[in-house]
Amino acid sequence: MAKLLWEARDEVKQSANITAFMQAVNDRYGTSLTSYRELYEWSIDRIPDLWSLVWDYAGTIASRKYDQVVDDPYRMPGTKWFSGARMNFAENLLRRNDDHVAFVFRGEGRVVQRMTYAQLRAAVSGLARSLKAAGIGPGDRVVGYMPNMIETAVAMLAATSVGATWSSCATDIGPQAAAERLGQIGPRVLFTADTYYYKDKRFDVVPRAAELVRAIPTLERVVVASYEKNVRGAIDAIPHATHWEDFATPDPSGNIEFEQLPADHPVYIMFSSGTTGKPKCMVQGAAGVLLNHYTEVVLHGDLKPTDVITYITTCSWMMWNWLLSSLMTGATIVLYDGNPMHPDPNAMWRIIDEERISIFGTSATYLNFIKNNGLVPGKEHDLSSLREINQTGSPLSAEGWEWVYEAVKQDLYFCSISGGTDFNGAFAGGNLLTPVYAGQMHGWTLGKRCKAYGPDGTPVVDQQGELVCEAAIPSMPIYFWDDPDGEKYHAAYFSVYPGKWRHGDFIQVHSETGTITIYGRSDSTLNPSGVRIGTAEIYNQVEKIEGIADSVAIGQDWKGDQRIILFVKLSPGYSLTAELQDAIRKALLRNASPRHVPAKIIAVPDIPYTLNMKKVESAVTNVVHGRPVSNRDALANPESLEYFEDLPDLQE
Repeated sequence: MAKLLWEARDEVKQSANITAFMQAVNDRYGTSLTSYRELYEWSIDRIPDLWSLVWDYAGTIASRKYDQVVDDPYRMPGTKWFSGARMNFAENLLRRNDDHVAFVFRGEGRVVQRMTYAQLRAAVSGLARSLKAAGIGPGDRVVGYMPNMIETAVAMLAATSVGATWSSCATDIGPQAAAERLGQIGPRVLFTADTYYYKDKRFDVVPRAAELVRAIPTLERVVVASYEKNVRGAIDAIPHATHWEDFATPDPSGNIEFEQLPADHPVYIMFSSGTTGKPKCMVQGAAGVLLNHYTEVVLHGDLKPTDVITYITTCSWMMWNWLLSSLMTGATIVLYDGNPMHPDPNAMWRIIDEERISIFGTSATYLNFIKNNGLVPGKEHDLSSLREINQTGSPLSAEGWEWVYEAVKQDLYFCSISGGTDFNGAFAGGNLLTPVYAGQMHGWTLGKRCKAYGPDGTPVVDQQGELVCEAAIPSMPIYFWDDPDGEKYHAAYFSVYPGKWRHGDFIQVHSETGTITIYGRSDSTLNPSGVRIGTAEIYNQVEKIEGIADSVAIGQDWKGDQRIILFVKLSPGYSLTAELQDAIRKALLRNASPRHVPAKIIAVPDIPYTLNMKKVESAVTNVVHGRPVSNRDALANPESLEYFEDLPDLQE
């Protein structure tokens, strides 16, 4: 059994949002649930009742309530949710209207801005009026090519308030990659910025935005925000461009005419990574995203109006959308833009202290970097405000979990979540009623009827299998863009197990605790001699060895079989000696199995990551096998792939 790291005190459990919700279930439905496992089992057995209560419990604002919660949750794809309802997504996020701080913007120490809820409502109101005057309304697409700044959030809220559908890419994506995403959906308005900073280097967005606009012929208007308020850059090079201040001014009345729309009206279009083909455009409905985020942010994340929350993210990643849904509680959101390690690895921990952040969202990659560089944030910083770390992006090793409690804070709710951009949410997540065990997620989130499927397509426990969801979730895509017969949608999730969602993760459900271990993507699962191995099983052992900063493992086709190739990025001052290679092999042999031991260990200067900070085994595999990588611009560091080309060691 995994090591017990933390359990909430009784008073914390009693005041938790999930406890109050469980009592609401008992009150409405006459049940006597007392544990999270009981609540979860009820939620997947009574799916319509769950989402009916979530609608009411969240205080959903709607001009007309639904006639039916769901038609058939076991018919996928094509499930209909909240039929007959009329509502507006932005209206549900903009409930608060006072002097409480809604946003704090931190731009690499260079820019600090604050906006109250009253100011936010005034800004959204003014921008919404301008969008309406420009003829933007339901059925139109409004997009962002933006840093993670307050104006990005205001643009999303204004666009969705008038019924437009929002989609966005961060400015660190190249214009070609951004065009391959945003250009597919035919937007009429683009929001962008004049500049941004990364590692204290200024990047001029104007020429990149100009190239992007020229690549999207449907664009009629481009609105350019100033990153630094006292600097108004020249934007003449961008077709159809106007400065933000010239396009809209705040409306102090805050009287927003929220367009009332069907519950499944498209609110977001999200994109797949695009590393293995043209990015897929996943269209998601307003009520589904809103209520799914409520369960995850408020019930599982325990977000309260008094909290200050941040996530290391950009507007390219679904965690940006997830983070902005925190507005529905009236909490304060800290938006950070730039390198979280600038000017040094203590940057984010200083911001936690300065802004009194209580919930810190980050990735396994970030935590591993801090850990491998020997930092002990709990000794170097106050962190008295911090009560929760929310981690996602890729699996974090059990040792990584233990490090959090040793080096950051002992009394801390560590909440690891795993899901996907596909449905803008998490299948697995935390809850304050369940103890924290090293390397294991607390359990499935409410309403997610998930299982691990074995090779024969039947559920298994206490052994590794495919993550499969057997019932629909409100935030699953209503359709894919430009997929009239649903072929792309079906092929992406339902071709292996008809009527059931195959997510593409390799997992294990632990029967004793109900907790879950994620082993990585099943589509990058290694298969030497026909035995399936998750890449995370290798990373968990290798990346705790001194001298290894990062690694990526792939399977290379070799003499009719597959052999494991391990690429390692070394810490400064280290080289790949015979002794280090021996230590890697012994660790895998001792702590994993002989099949996990790589045939080759090769040092490379860098490891490729997507912009969402996920390792890209598939891109490395393609390069090694001489196959094209369709969209290198979808990577945060595309130049790193050059290191994997024509390596002599791979021919031996």
